[in-house]
Amino acid sequence: MHHVSSIVRRKSRQIMVGNVPVGGDAPISVQSMTNTETTDVAATVAQIRALENAGADIVRVSVPSMEAAEAFGQIRKQVNVPLVSDIHFDYKIALRVLELGVDCLRINPGNIGKADRVRTLVDAARDKNVPIRIGVNAGSLEKELQKKYPEPCAEAMVESALKHIDILDKLNFHDFKVSLKASEIFMTVAAYRQLAGQIEQPLHLGITEAGGFRSGTVKSAIGLGMLLADGIGDTIRVSLAADPVQEIKVGFDILKSLHLRSKGVNMIACPSCSRQNFDVIATVNELEQRLEDILEPIDVAVIGCVVNGPGEAKEVDIGLTGGQPNLLYKCGVPDHKVDNANLVDELEKNIRAEVARRRESGGNN
Repeated sequence: MHHVSSIVRRKSRQIMVGNVPVGGDAPISVQSMTNTETTDVAATVAQIRALENAGADIVRVSVPSMEAAEAFGQIRKQVNVPLVSDIHFDYKIALRVLELGVDCLRINPGNIGKADRVRTLVDAARDKNVPIRIGVNAGSLEKELQKKYPEPCAEAMVESALKHIDILDKLNFHDFKVSLKASEIFMTVAAYRQLAGQIEQPLHLGITEAGGFRSGTVKSAIGLGMLLADGIGDTIRVSLAADPVQEIKVGFDILKSLHLRSKGVNMIACPSCSRQNFDVIATVNELEQRLEDILEPIDVAVIGCVVNGPGEAKEVDIGLTGGQPNLLYKCGVPDHKVDNANLVDELEKNIRAEVARRRESGGNN
């Protein structure tokens, strides 16, 4: 399928989170965060592996105590994906995870306390080539900003970010990214738009505490979509009160819908109506579950009847059009008839064959 992607991305300075570039011309990375107890090494490793399998580029782990920091060291040895540690207030924990191989620190320098502590921490990060994420959250703005602004707003968030950035600037540390998260979409979008023109560093996008699986997905898709369509954003986290694996899937779906990333099956399906010649919804759900292991980009269309079916099938790699009989299209050409009894098997077999053919020919052709 040929897409006219009109998104021109904001130019930003590239940083490295482990082996994953963030910013510049790098693909927009998708991240999530573990919700296991970090001190439960086995559970946390299992969750990180599930996130890796879902395609996560980066995973964040909260490290609230020294005990959690030691556990983090064990976890780091058992997984491959770059790990960011979330640390609040205690710079000693941050120093420890730097020794234990963390790939990025999420820490707000203004909350660390005395200037010499901040300098010690920033020097250690520089020494290990580890970037920092400044994470501003509308729910935890500094006391003086809470006095200055009667309630959280975009201006207060940007002011907080600039205060933390100023500390790093004075220490001549430039390898950082910034997030400005609120649970209110317009506030979040306004804050990112304001800051985007003021700094050169990459931006980490997220709508915080977005909600449960469905409402959080909708909020994130709209909020992140508004910014991404403007070219703002270098890495994203979809915050859902749900299994973190879902955050990764939704993140990729958001990027896929804007043609910013292509990973896995891009499924085009009709919403189904009484014209359908097979059960479209059951077919699509079953197919999506079976194909979750495919990471190569491939376009698939499943359309229930001949009104839009042939037109959609001509534009994709593998297409199915309902009719008397149902027709399976390969690369835009009708290939063979398929009966209702083995629709999903037949689709899966042909999609896997096409993926395999591309692997052998070394690319998408």
